[in-house]
This record gives sequence, C-alpha cells and structure tokens, in this order.
Amino acid sequence: MPTNRFWRLNERPEGHDYPAALSLEEQEVVSPPDGQVVVQADYLSMDPGVRVWMTAREDGYSPPIPLGTPMQGQFIGKVTESAHPDFAPGDLVRGFGHWATHSTVDPLLSGLTKLDSEIDDVRQHFGALGLNGWTALCGLVDVMDIKPGETVLVSAAAGATGSVACQIARNKGCRVIGIAGSDDKCSYLTDELGIDAAINYKTQDVDAELQKLGSNIDAYFENVGGKILDAALPNMAMYGKIGICGLIGGYTSDSGLPGPARFDQILMKRLIIKGIFLPDFMAQGKDYYPALKRWYLEGRMQLGFDETVGIENVLDSFTRLMTGKNTGKVIVDVRS
Repeated sequence: MPTNRFWRLNERPEGHDYPAALSLEEQEVVSPPDGQVVVQADYLSMDPGVRVWMTAREDGYSPPIPLGTPMQGQFIGKVTESAHPDFAPGDLVRGFGHWATHSTVDPLLSGLTKLDSEIDDVRQHFGALGLNGWTALCGLVDVMDIKPGETVLVSAAAGATGSVACQIARNKGCRVIGIAGSDDKCSYLTDELGIDAAINYKTQDVDAELQKLGSNIDAYFENVGGKILDAALPNMAMYGKIGICGLIGGYTSDSGLPGPARFDQILMKRLIIKGIFLPDFMAQGKDYYPALKRWYLEGRMQLGFDETVGIENVLDSFTRLMTGKNTGKVIVDVRS
C-alpha cells in the first residue's frame, strides 16, 4: 500500500511560527470505507481562512481543527480508489481534504467535484475558476450588486481572490482601485491586470491616496480589515456597499480584530456592510463557473501562481501567503 505524508496540527500556532505547531507525519493509505474515496493530490491550495481554523476560536464560520489531527485544506488530484458510485479511479477532482499526499474523503462532505477537462491549466481550478474566482464573483455580483461605471476598491488586490475580483469588476465596466503591499504588486495590478489605479499601503497613506483619486467608492471588496478598512470608510460614497470577504489582519488572533475606528462613517454615509460567504449562495443553486470560464477562455481572466514544490515545504508556502510575500494564488505541487 502507498504511504500518505500529511501535516498534523499539534498546537495552536503563535503568530506565524507554524513549524512549532505542525509536524509532517506518515501512515499507510488504506482502502476507503463504503461511500468514500481516496484521492492522491497533485496540488494543495494555501488559503488564509484555514489560519482561523488553527486557532481556538469557536465563533468562526468553521469550528477549530482538533489538535492531533491532520491539517485541513483544498486539493486537486486523482481518485486512486473508490467506494462511491459517482467516482472512479482516474477521475480528476477538487475537494476539501488535508495538507497531505492522500486524502480519504466523503464526496458530499468534502465538496468533491470532477473537473472540466477543457481547461489547459488544471491549477486554474483552484484560482480563477475555483473557489477564489467563485467567491469574488459572488461577492461583487450577489452581495454588492456592482454596476457599470461604479468605483470598486479591492484590498489584498494582488492575492488570489483579490486579483480575480479586480478583473471581474473591470470586466463589468467598473473603475477599479487596488490596494497591495509592494510597488511590484501595484505594477502587476495596473500593467498586467489593467485596473485603473493601485495603492501601496506600506509606503503610501491609503486615505490620502483615495482622496486624490476622488473618493466616492461605490463598492469595497474587503480582505484585510484593521487600518485598511479605517482608511476606506471615510472615502465611501453615500449608500456605498462593503462586502467583507476576509479579515486577514486578525487571523492570527483568538479574538479577531477590534471594530473599525471610523465606525461612525457607516451612519454618516448610510453604508451597507455584508459578509461574503460562498456556501450561502451555493446552497441556493448559484453556479459561478460558466461566466468565469467564458472570461478565462476569452483571455479576460488570469491568475498567476506562487508555486512551491514538495509536501515537506508546505509550511514555507503557507508562511509566504500569510506574510504577504506572494503575488497570485499560493499552491504546493506535491506530485514528486
């Protein structure tokens, strides 16, 4: 039988000291129980939200991962053994399993999905065509209902979800402003993704730069929270909309982030603020794939990758994501 190599969560991490909290383990892969399948991963997705699952927080949208169990995350890979009638060995699939070379999953509980073979780069089923793309489209269209001509602001704009959100807003005929953490990332946003303006929050005053750009933000796609949100609030248009996709600024804390210092602007501008949680809309039968696929095939949607090779290097890859050293989607190639 093959050997599964997986990362086990042993302690709640302090900050970004992941090596002290997780260990790489091995165990034999066994045949799946009835109704489940074994998937051998080709790629693993690194996602900021799983950092919350590492904490002891009970008030998140998913319960904490129990200590002593495999670390959870998304995979793309092939079914190697199946005890489920809808999946056969060789099927290329995406789902939620573990940071592991092999995951044994219940297809329903893991959201196991057979992937479209028309797509030349399978990695895009994580990014532009995956849950990052779905979440961006859901937030902009179904949560904030953006319209052509509106000004859309996106934080963490060079990341996986943020960069797709920028392109969707651009494709929808909006004026798009991105916030990122380096000059290179800002150039990527304006020169390669074709958005209207980008602000480097590490070297520029975000509030002042937004004022120079004319303020009056109709829709703000929020991924960060904290000081970035405080800078955006006074620059919102009357009756503006804020969709909160992520709050990465508080993911390392057991208590999250404090409320915004400019909370008064919610009243002064009569703002609407909603959380963006993709499963709410998937439960309604929403399917975001066709629109994303059309833009991708037309060359109007792209997503670059920050790729690391080897299951043993997962923690390095995750640290790059959580410390903002990446541009685009952070993944690990575990085929070797």
